[in-house]
Amino acid sequence: MVLDAYEKVLKEFPRSNPRHRIEHCTLVNPEILTRMNRTGTIATPFCTYVYYHGEKMQFYGDERLEWMFAQKSFMEYGVMSTGATDYPPGPYEPLLGIQSCVTRTDINGTLWGPSQKISARDALRIYTLNGAYASFEESQKGSIEPGKLADFVVLEEDILDVDPFSIKDIKVLKTVVGGKPIYEI
Repeated sequence: MVLDAYEKVLKEFPRSNPRHRIEHCTLVNPEILTRMNRTGTIATPFCTYVYYHGEKMQFYGDERLEWMFAQKSFMEYGVMSTGATDYPPGPYEPLLGIQSCVTRTDINGTLWGPSQKISARDALRIYTLNGAYASFEESQKGSIEPGKLADFVVLEEDILDVDPFSIKDIKVLKTVVGGKPIYEI
């Protein structure tokens, strides 16, 4: 298991703040989460999986279902997590990923693993600040502050105020990279 390798490496070659990651990080349990916390391992689950493939989650069984794409549990166990996608094999849709973290519903509206739902504010943090932290770029990206790159989008509506089931439909009005507009309606 990858955590065995991380623990071994950190024991043999200790360093502060290694920020090792587990890509997809689909299924966890309390033991795994405790080890991830202890090693500072970052979870990067495929956030839109529930939306696109929720019907497949039933095959894991009810007990496992509550520990899949476990954004709420990551937070409760003090494990840093990010918003991730399966791009290029799957679509890259951060707004849908945020919605999926908040609603835990599939494309048909079926709810999967409701105990793992998180707030829109927490989902936004996962996709911004946490993503920058995971790539050692928190001093350059992840928030809008003096001295940072000024990479951001302007949305037609506030993610924190809309119906959570409509987050994926919010229009991007403008995209700014390095302080320069590169897309605008």
